[in-house]
Amino acid sequence: MGVFFQSVQGILIIIILIAVGYFLARQDWFSDDATKLIAKLVTQVALPAYMIYTITNDFTAGKLIKLLPNLVIPCLSMTILIGISVIMIKILHIDKNHQGLFSSMFFNSNTVFVGLPVNMALFGSQSLPYVLVYYMANTTFFWTLGTYLIQVDGEKKGSFNWRTTLSKLFSPPLMGFIIGLILVILHIKLPTFLMSDFQYIGNLTIPLSMIFIGISIYNAGLTNIALHKENVGILFGRFICAPLLMSFLFLFIPGPALMKQVFIIQAAMPVMTNAPVVAKLYHADSNYAAIMVTETTILSLFVVPVLMMIIK
Repeated sequence: MGVFFQSVQGILIIIILIAVGYFLARQDWFSDDATKLIAKLVTQVALPAYMIYTITNDFTAGKLIKLLPNLVIPCLSMTILIGISVIMIKILHIDKNHQGLFSSMFFNSNTVFVGLPVNMALFGSQSLPYVLVYYMANTTFFWTLGTYLIQVDGEKKGSFNWRTTLSKLFSPPLMGFIIGLILVILHIKLPTFLMSDFQYIGNLTIPLSMIFIGISIYNAGLTNIALHKENVGILFGRFICAPLLMSFLFLFIPGPALMKQVFIIQAAMPVMTNAPVVAKLYHADSNYAAIMVTETTILSLFVVPVLMMIIK
């Protein structure tokens, strides 16, 4: 029961921060521009600074280099999930206009806005390198295949803009990770004042991420939550299929216990907050994507403590 209460306390930290965002949004504190600004602050300013500070402060070159081969595990997991999503589309007779979105949301998870703070709350800063490894794989899959599948649902049928795709792949958080990696490998020490700035700015990541999720949940509307077959299919993929598959892979691929725990939690994270944005851009059903972000985010707060009981 100690593990369960530890998990619940970690999740309560997240719930309270989400609630702050939700109730402030309810009081009309945030316009659309303000919400976009918070997302930009997290992804383009706070998170890159957080990556640089944490990596250069807490990790050695040897430890980081050993992490990179572990990319194969989340990549293999998401590849298999794509195949399972195709089967689920046929079994559930998913609407043709939702099939790409369904598949994309089935195999991609929210590794930053929810995954990072949840893992930090549950496992501490030692979980960060494994969070980053999963994030790299997840980001690559979403901005290539995931985005393509969403485009197929919309009016712009499967046309790739490689320049845009590459800019998303080499996003500020990933660049922060790469810069931190280079600094550690080359044994470059940044000035103390600069490291302090990175630390202060990086500390904004978790609270701003959770406030953003709270705003998003309010904007999507709790009254829109429903359990149609398409919704249930995504819930099955995110919270049952993905963590079970990741656990199964670790029966054949050895790894540290912490990596296994982090990867399972990351696999069971909610739908990416980018999904509604991309859906709206390509004229797919952004409302469906927004509802699934809301449903999976809320449900993840109950799923994670149960998962922690199982994987500990």
